[in-house]
Amino acid sequence: MAGQIEARMKELGLDLPPAPNPVANYVPAVQAGNLLFISGQIAKAADGTVVTGSVGTDLTVEDGQKAARLCALNILAQAKAALGSLDRIGQVVRLTGYVNSGAGFSDHPKVVNGASDLMVQVLGDRGRHTRAAVGASGLPANTAVEVDAILLIA
Repeated sequence: MAGQIEARMKELGLDLPPAPNPVANYVPAVQAGNLLFISGQIAKAADGTVVTGSVGTDLTVEDGQKAARLCALNILAQAKAALGSLDRIGQVVRLTGYVNSGAGFSDHPKVVNGASDLMVQVLGDRGRHTRAAVGASGLPANTAVEVDAILLIA
């Protein structure tokens, strides 16, 4: 049975993808007390395709924002897999976004807004969070964006 958050996602026309499997020696999520730490999620669509390339070189800021939204959807998928229901998210505490970009690119915050905006659209005030937006010269699978999260469990 879908909860309130998943109903909100449907209203927004968003589908929760399957939670991606780890590709190395780590786990997708770890609960420590009332916090859930979600490993970095890449810009992988539900059909398995990955948004690749360097933002500012191969991709526009808008392309990067779409990639960051995919990362946020994968974070929510991991949260559901770990918690059983997205309604158990009490607060998104922190997002850290890594943007695959070249020297001189400085719009990392605009790119990571794709993830931040999705969290607020889906979770309302519970989606407001602290954040870092960091540039990287490369990311796993040449993905455009990777985002990790810390969530407070209600």
